[in-house]
Amino acid sequence: MSTGMTTALSENTLFGMGNPLLDISAVVDKDFLDKFGLKLNDQILAEEHHKALFEEIVQKKKVEYHAGGSTQNSVKIAQWMIQEPHKVATFFGCIGTDRFGEILKKKAEEAHVDAHYYEQNEEPTGTCAACITGDNRSLVANLAAANCYKKEKHLDLDSNWELVKKAKVYYIAGFFLTVSPESILKVAKHASENNKIFCMNLSAPFISQFFKEPLMKVMPYVDILFGNETEAATFAKELGFETDDIAEIAKKAQNLPKENTKRQRMVVFTQGKDDTVATVGEKVTRFPVLDIDQNDIVDTNGAGDAFVGGFLSSLVKEQAVEECIRAGHYSANVIIRRVGCTFPEKPDFQ
Repeated sequence: MSTGMTTALSENTLFGMGNPLLDISAVVDKDFLDKFGLKLNDQILAEEHHKALFEEIVQKKKVEYHAGGSTQNSVKIAQWMIQEPHKVATFFGCIGTDRFGEILKKKAEEAHVDAHYYEQNEEPTGTCAACITGDNRSLVANLAAANCYKKEKHLDLDSNWELVKKAKVYYIAGFFLTVSPESILKVAKHASENNKIFCMNLSAPFISQFFKEPLMKVMPYVDILFGNETEAATFAKELGFETDDIAEIAKKAQNLPKENTKRQRMVVFTQGKDDTVATVGEKVTRFPVLDIDQNDIVDTNGAGDAFVGGFLSSLVKEQAVEECIRAGHYSANVIIRRVGCTFPEKPDFQ
């Protein structure tokens, strides 16, 4: 990777695919979490007994609606960091033909992301309840329409596949493994065969626990693997790494089998306020995050997505890993000062 190279980026250089969700976020108390059996900093898929949660959260006095969905958040932040040209970032996912779907379309457009949604009317647009308690957040996703993404109905269409081919960097959060592993594999293999960069995120402990098979099918094509400390620990446990040392986990994940040997896999683990750990060549390096006063943290929802978005914005510019991580730390620092995964008009990143 060269440093400091600033080439004019072209449209659709960054491709993302995932679950487009509308975040419904509200500050709740411990009783609310206990009532629905939620953990402080978790991400789960909604089950039957969470129906009432969605009914209750919209009644909260300070409820906010924001465009969300992990991968969509990341490509939006990447586009925000890039600023010009517009539509460097492409996004694919499935929504319903409803009001929430219209909001997501409008928000993607405002963020200058080239979103191409597969629209269907059998399921409503997906939502994610973000239950905020102090500087913790518990996420409950009701995928609905997001779960209806179909490779043959959308990804395989010539006009859409052309957009995939235009990209140089690909990013898909692990969450999409529950929806369309065959779509992920098609994109991952394309990247690998053309020596392009395919990035993935462990996304949540439940992915490594219950979707380990599809995750490990994609892993040989993963050039950059993201995750946080909890996800890294669960991943290590599921794969029998027999260590809880984050640097060792990163190293072992780096050394998992890989298809395209022209690129060494890079593993990047964030740890909240603690150092970000990344494999740089043969060694594991720690990168301290930006200092922030506890009182300035509004909510950590979207912090991990924002980190990836910042990272990707430098990656598409072919900058060194240190620069990518610096950009990731900057954007995460901006996002945690605001509600949801939202951002000011322009970044102030040098």
